[in-house]
Amino acid sequence: MNTSHFKTKLLEEKETLERELLTVGRRNPDTPGDWQPTPPPIDVQWADPSEVAEEVEEFEGRNAVETELEERLNEITDALTRIESNTYGTCTVCNEPIEEARLEANPAATTCMAHLNG
Repeated sequence: MNTSHFKTKLLEEKETLERELLTVGRRNPDTPGDWQPTPPPIDVQWADPSEVAEEVEEFEGRNAVETELEERLNEITDALTRIESNTYGTCTVCNEPIEEARLEANPAATTCMAHLNG
């Protein structure tokens, strides 16, 4: 298997994810590799409860997006680590090779098609 092809795909996705994360969060200065959601710019009259509620709702949305992006970034980082340790492309359940079509669809896949949902 040509892991350099998948490494390139993973690095491109990692770069994209990090750019997207910067729109809703920031790197946690206390924990390397961790991200935190950031609040939206606040221009609210604190006396108006509906505007405050909208800002809270927007922050919750940003938090959800940040969580999803960070989870995917972790999957990508783990896949890159597997490439470096020569374990990339092997199913974590049965130790058989992961189908190349599956890796094309999801280069961070950890299981073969037979173990996709299990």
